[in-house]
Amino acid sequence: MKAIDTLTPCPCGHPAGYATCCGPLLDGAAAASSPAQLMRSRYSAYVLKREDYLLGTWHADTRPASLRLSAQQPAPTWLGLDVRGEQLLDADHATVEFVARYRLAGGSAQRQHEISRFVREADRWYYVDGELL
Repeated sequence: MKAIDTLTPCPCGHPAGYATCCGPLLDGAAAASSPAQLMRSRYSAYVLKREDYLLGTWHADTRPASLRLSAQQPAPTWLGLDVRGEQLLDADHATVEFVARYRLAGGSAQRQHEISRFVREADRWYYVDGELL
């Protein structure tokens, strides 16, 4: 697990420090209040290689057995997140459109543009799956 200085801006790009933004979510002290907040925290979890958090916030119907983040070679260098929109479909279903930028092995920057689906169960939001654009 990658250590982070709690005084630095959050990996998700929010100007609040990690300790007040994604930190409480990744540490289990709070649950995401919206799909967009869950999306931001999941991005931070990818940056910090927090596979436990990613799997714990992935819906059981679509969750993989593991992500093997520490085994990814070359490991991505995450460059930033742009949450472009959140759409609540009903009280328990939503989508979030985002672009995550990353670089592999010092190569040129790449983008993952996705519309992710989320579901709320027992007052917690979960990532279901996503459609790459």
